[in-house]
Amino acid sequence: MNRIFFFVLIMGWLTVSCEQEFVPASVDLPQEIVVEGYIEAGAESRPPFVILSRSTNFFSEFSAEDFNDNFVSGADVRITDGQDTVQLEEICLNELSPLEKQLAADAFGLAVDSLGFNFCVYIDMSFSMIGEEGKTYTLLVDAEGRQLRAVTSIPERVPIDSLRFRPPPGEPVDTLAQLLGYLKDPASTPNFYRYQVGTNGGPIISPGASVTDDRLFDGEVVEFPLFRPIPRGSVDIDLETFGFYTVGDTITVKWMTIDEAHFDFWNTVEFNTANQGPFSSYTLIESNVEGGLGIWGGISASYYTLPVSR
Repeated sequence: MNRIFFFVLIMGWLTVSCEQEFVPASVDLPQEIVVEGYIEAGAESRPPFVILSRSTNFFSEFSAEDFNDNFVSGADVRITDGQDTVQLEEICLNELSPLEKQLAADAFGLAVDSLGFNFCVYIDMSFSMIGEEGKTYTLLVDAEGRQLRAVTSIPERVPIDSLRFRPPPGEPVDTLAQLLGYLKDPASTPNFYRYQVGTNGGPIISPGASVTDDRLFDGEVVEFPLFRPIPRGSVDIDLETFGFYTVGDTITVKWMTIDEAHFDFWNTVEFNTANQGPFSSYTLIESNVEGGLGIWGGISASYYTLPVSR
């Protein structure tokens, strides 16, 4: 596979930056290294990849140039499953040819040349370590004189039992549909889930609340809505169509089974994102990275592609 595959993979995963503990502007805390990395098992198993950046102060100004300089380059990044170890290779956007950049732009619906920064990622180009259910993976990072360590496990996959569309509640609208999922949750073991959705071949992205656990439905068959995510950067939100799908589109649902630490990270990130305003309370973002911040997450994923109908 060529390098454009990896940027189609990675930029589809590009998420909001990790949040830091609130401190007054007058306090100048040392920079931390922030990790965002994943290893995936399932029908479309993926090689592991890791993004490394530096933390910033809560009230600091942040330009495109600052973002470009914030990636941690030249790190030694390794992953071990207890038997084998693989070293990840650093690849940056500016290494792609014009044709590869255009393919990335078409894949994401993005103007890659106008991003304004050089996006870099560490990835297993050899495909020598693919995620497997039931395995534990340790991430080891040596960067800028610091050593970071994180451990994740890939749980057994719990697929969605079925998906169906129904008319949205309220006044009838022929062009919209609500998506419902049905899950048979395994009994007696705690399970943690996350989902993302892509539309018409576009990037698969997360809704505002993408994670759940089974504390309220352990061992039961549960019905739940799967909301249409809002593309990043969207400023105009139509509350009448919010979360619904457009009839005639084709969507891909990525349903993930994750471990508890991975759930805790996204649960606190999404709570903080939703809990904004002058009277909101701050929640410390959970992290499983020793010596730094962020997430090293294992995923067992199922993919479902279906047309939106009524």
